Amino acid sequence: MPKRRRLETGADWIELSTTAADWKGADPALLAGMLAELHLIRAFEESVLELAGEGLVHGPAHSSIGQEGGAVGSIIGLGTADGVTGSHRGHHQFLAKALTHVTDGKFDLGKLVTDDVQALLQRTLAEILGLSQGFSGGRGGSMHLQWLEAGALGTNAIVGGGVPFAAGNAWAQKHAGTKDLTVSYFGDGSSQIGSVLETMNLAAAWKLPLAFFIENNLYAVSTNVEEVVADTRLSVRGQGFGIPGWRVDGMDPLAVHLAMLEAGERLRSGEGSAVVEAEVYRFFHQNGPYPGSAFGYRSKDEEAQWRKRDPLTRVATEMGKLGLLGEKEADGVREQAQAAMELAVAALVEADPDNTGKRRIRPELWPDPGFVDVGIRSDGSELESLTVLDPTEHTGAWRETKFVEAIAAVMDRRMEQDERIVVMGEDVHRLNGGTNGATKGLVKKYGPDRIMGTPISENAFVGLGGGLALDGRFRPVVEFMYPDFMWVAADQVFNQIGKARHMFGGDNDMPLVLRTKVAMGSGYGSQHLMDPAGIFATAAGWRIIAPSNAADYVGLMNAALALQDPVLVIEHVDLYSQADKVPDGDLDYILPPGKAAIRREGSDVTVISYLSMVGHSLEAIEQTGMDAELIDLRWLDRASLDWDTIGASIKKTNAVLIVEQGQRGTSYGAWLADEIQRRFFDWLDQPIQRVTGREASPSISKVLERAAIAKTEEVVAGLEVVRAAMGGH
Repeated sequence: MPKRRRLETGADWIELSTTAADWKGADPALLAGMLAELHLIRAFEESVLELAGEGLVHGPAHSSIGQEGGAVGSIIGLGTADGVTGSHRGHHQFLAKALTHVTDGKFDLGKLVTDDVQALLQRTLAEILGLSQGFSGGRGGSMHLQWLEAGALGTNAIVGGGVPFAAGNAWAQKHAGTKDLTVSYFGDGSSQIGSVLETMNLAAAWKLPLAFFIENNLYAVSTNVEEVVADTRLSVRGQGFGIPGWRVDGMDPLAVHLAMLEAGERLRSGEGSAVVEAEVYRFFHQNGPYPGSAFGYRSKDEEAQWRKRDPLTRVATEMGKLGLLGEKEADGVREQAQAAMELAVAALVEADPDNTGKRRIRPELWPDPGFVDVGIRSDGSELESLTVLDPTEHTGAWRETKFVEAIAAVMDRRMEQDERIVVMGEDVHRLNGGTNGATKGLVKKYGPDRIMGTPISENAFVGLGGGLALDGRFRPVVEFMYPDFMWVAADQVFNQIGKARHMFGGDNDMPLVLRTKVAMGSGYGSQHLMDPAGIFATAAGWRIIAPSNAADYVGLMNAALALQDPVLVIEHVDLYSQADKVPDGDLDYILPPGKAAIRREGSDVTVISYLSMVGHSLEAIEQTGMDAELIDLRWLDRASLDWDTIGASIKKTNAVLIVEQGQRGTSYGAWLADEIQRRFFDWLDQPIQRVTGREASPSISKVLERAAIAKTEEVVAGLEVVRAAMGGH
């Protein structure tokens, strides 16, 4: 018979519940603060549901009625510098953090609503109604509530989507030398989603002060948690990562508070992360003013049993037992909260003169439609004080180098000059500079806290980079070893990082640089080789640089590291070992947005390209003998393209050939061709021509890979098509 021994995970799993002694020993001011926040949130949510029932809430109204105890209990003990992120059902999380910020969690129950509290309630309601006085100018609405000043980092409509950002905030807190912590709230449905589990691993490995707070309300929309998981004990999710867990009755705010104090002590002491599961219950359906029983997936009896455990009733009852609250005073707290919401609603809503008995949003409170695109990205003014140098105009000395050496050199210079810059990615700290040498020498010089090798978890580490950028104390440079990996982390890249500035009102800086490389021709196959330019160019918020030589790389990377926007840096493996040169000096110059380069002047056709295809285009032009003008774009995103240079060339040549290497389906040139014909149609004498790879992704076979991508020969063929359309001249 084999020997068998029961093993332990080494991570504590604790169920915490309160006793009468806990309530007796609690600070009366704490209990009063809990009761006040619970009632203010409940009255707020009731008003939201009332307005939703009248059709005045555009979009969903995910009320937190019934779940307030988890948020209030865990947040009322936090400081303003502690951060919280929330879920799509996040009104209570946001309000608890904001109320605690403006009151320090202390309330006079006889005068519940101060001017600051009233203003907060109205501004939050305005945001949910989509009005200009809201925290994000009405852009965020119900599911995207943010007030950075209060430590409310943002609620999130993507299930589990905000958790990696929370890890970034926690990383910043730790490495800034604070004792602050971050709490990320999510539900039972998020507890097994990839971004959450990846972040648990990363937070545990790096001992981040991050609490994973699970609000287990038993249901997704209508699906019970028992239907979708084998183990409904959600607080054990951290055990496999070495994270201790607390399970607590979320209908008992004091129990939640005590569990959070224990977890918080671990976080603030530097021991690492924690999981807290609060068992709560939403009294209404997923969205709107009806109970779940109205849709048949819950029984009225189940709902009645949970309503008996209402956290508002629990706190009031316990305070009554202790002689801290009378029935009349309890009623007064409820009435004051309701009156505050009546005032907030009256400030935003009025009688509809066209519909007797109906109400409408006050028309003057809607945002100006002209605000729609404001704040997608920064205005670039942060570059104004920096030295601009176009290498095509450099008249001084040059220094011989290789392209990949220039990457490491400019990163060294920037990290030396700016202590905020940190680099993270898979293997960037090993192999003497990562898999290609782009971080050569940096870990030895700056250490593992600034050159961080990550787990294989793109969702977690790029999202962590996003949270780090939002915090503002550090400037992350994140490496995707191959661009195809963006699909693994698409939510973080596009839904979170790309949208963060605009979605929350247009004021959030997001200074993140994402490096990656095109590897066509290297034999890595369909899942490692793509050119991501076409995908990112259609995603608002991202800037894109694509250098074709080392000198440009220096200026473009310096600009990317100075911008307050997310910037995608696309490199090409064919250029890494290329003998090249950079201006002799300190490598501090920038190449700002809107500055393309003419690599060859001509009058027959405007050839537009980037990366390694600039060199292939030059070769093809020489082979055909055409008098082509070649534009190296450098900046590829909509806001950063040099339309002046492109337009002047088109008006001279009256023909365009766009050249790229990758597949047609994700083509950058397709987007660019559409934009060019809209801007310059009157100057075109023939259709815009394009050189791309084939429909299929490049595959492993050397022959099939070559057949799938474009190089010099395909550019020659494209030029011949243009020549034929010109009449063969």
